[in-house]
Amino acid sequence: MGDGKVSTLEAALKYINDGCVLMFGGFGGIGTPPTLVEGIMQKKVTALTLIGNDTGFPQIGIGRLVTAGRVKKVIVSHIGSNPVAGQKMNAGEMEVEFYPQGTLAEKIRAGGVGLGGVLVDVGVGTLLEQGKQMITVDDKTYLVEPALTAEVAIVHAKQADPFGNAVYDKTGRNFNPLVAMAANFTIVEADEIVPLGELDPESVVTPGVFVDMVIPSRGVTWKWAWEKDTVPTKTT
Repeated sequence: MGDGKVSTLEAALKYINDGCVLMFGGFGGIGTPPTLVEGIMQKKVTALTLIGNDTGFPQIGIGRLVTAGRVKKVIVSHIGSNPVAGQKMNAGEMEVEFYPQGTLAEKIRAGGVGLGGVLVDVGVGTLLEQGKQMITVDDKTYLVEPALTAEVAIVHAKQADPFGNAVYDKTGRNFNPLVAMAANFTIVEADEIVPLGELDPESVVTPGVFVDMVIPSRGVTWKWAWEKDTVPTKTT
């Protein structure tokens, strides 16, 4: 069957250019594709609009792009672990659009399955309803939250095969299956690319029909938030 959708980082980066609307998977850096983030950094792509769960940490995950000033807007549920994102928001250097995590997930899922949007009751009767369309169903009022889509989605998988079928690792699954469905072009970065037929079909979360390209991961290039510097033990 050959290499199928398997390609290179260099080929993947041709789809991620200045001004790109980019969806990403993961939370706090876990599940965010490190090699693609590093490639975007090295390519010096700028004016990105990012859609994903959070802005990571300043030097972890998608937060590296925020810290480097490559992002003009984020659509997220959380920026609290990345003070740089807060500073840029308060300084007017980066637009931030917040949604509750469940609402954000459903907006992305709706984009992936071809729906125009979803109805939510979160925010009804508050400032959040201002400027939004409202619909009453069975005597209950909802806000209309339009679907979200993107030009490109970047996904981190534990394993993938040449067809793009992807398996995730525990919480690394976070938002990855959703963004994989909602972009015009989806790139899976996999820790391991296995031959066709090797993946357990019951373990595949993202079917290859949603994936356009698979690239091998070069591993995490950042130190995780819970890792401490090693202090040599003094011996006598």
